[in-house]
Amino acid sequence: MSDTNNVVTNDSGYDVVVVGAGAAGLSAALVLARARRRVAVVDAGSPRNAPASHMQGFLSRDGMPPAALLEVGRTELAGYGVDVIEGRVDHIEHGFQVHLAGGPALPARRVVVATGLRDELPDIPGVRERWGRDVLHCPYCHGYEVGDEPIGVLGTHPEAVRHALLLRQWSADIVFFPHTMDVTGEERERLAARGVRVIDGLVKRLVVDDDRLRGVELAEGSVVPRGAVFLFPRMVPHDDLLTGLGCARDESGWPIIDPSGRTSVPGVWAVGNVADRRAQVITAAGMASAAAIAVNNSLVEEEIARDVANHRVADAASPALPRPLADVVALGGQTG
Repeated sequence: MSDTNNVVTNDSGYDVVVVGAGAAGLSAALVLARARRRVAVVDAGSPRNAPASHMQGFLSRDGMPPAALLEVGRTELAGYGVDVIEGRVDHIEHGFQVHLAGGPALPARRVVVATGLRDELPDIPGVRERWGRDVLHCPYCHGYEVGDEPIGVLGTHPEAVRHALLLRQWSADIVFFPHTMDVTGEERERLAARGVRVIDGLVKRLVVDDDRLRGVELAEGSVVPRGAVFLFPRMVPHDDLLTGLGCARDESGWPIIDPSGRTSVPGVWAVGNVADRRAQVITAAGMASAAAIAVNNSLVEEEIARDVANHRVADAASPALPRPLADVVALGGQTG
């Protein structure tokens, strides 16, 4: 974006560097570019939802492949002159200097971190290979597409029982596999009341044939036919950059942000899954839009303070004329 499109020129760098080019990062960049800010987006090219063939629940984009959404977003940003830089950010210095791995440092006045999270999957053969296809996580993202199919839920996370109870809404044939979980009597009662079958025993692997999930094999050798399997992965934020800047975390280890995404470090915002594990694509985009407005407002306040200071200096450098002479000047220099 050229300086002629900016309210305030910034020859030494960018107004904002956005780290991450998923729905959150691109949305933040779009709003900031429309505010006539000079923006760069750094894209490491590893979106969390890359294994998924489609996304749901995004108004006007329901069923769209995630990669297609990002492509459209990049095209829109290009129309505003946003610099999209392929690379990975190694670290960020206070100030800010955004250092690219093996590359230059990008000076910025503000930083938006939208680096997402990673899903840590259980070490069960077949899970990683089918992840995002017929091994799934979010019922609201994928439940409709597998509705009425025989569904399995793996007990690999403390939230797994709740997961199974929720999925009963999409299918009458739900089997919960506790695997290594201890399931309480109360939980078993809730599952039974909901019509969810419980099959105990260690899960050995997922059975795949002809590139389709066929069932869940237990350690004792039996196979329970299933068309889809849900599990709750351990979600870990990609927050190394935030940690390096000293951003505060909550008791669960997640970045602490205010409603606009502002972190505890002035000038740094965090949006999307790096700050909210529950954020879906549309939620992450909305978070980023709100954050971008807050970022721009903070820049405006900084600029107003600078302009006021400069105005005061200019006034101090031009002492007031004596009163009679000031009156003459006001009358166009005419006397008598």
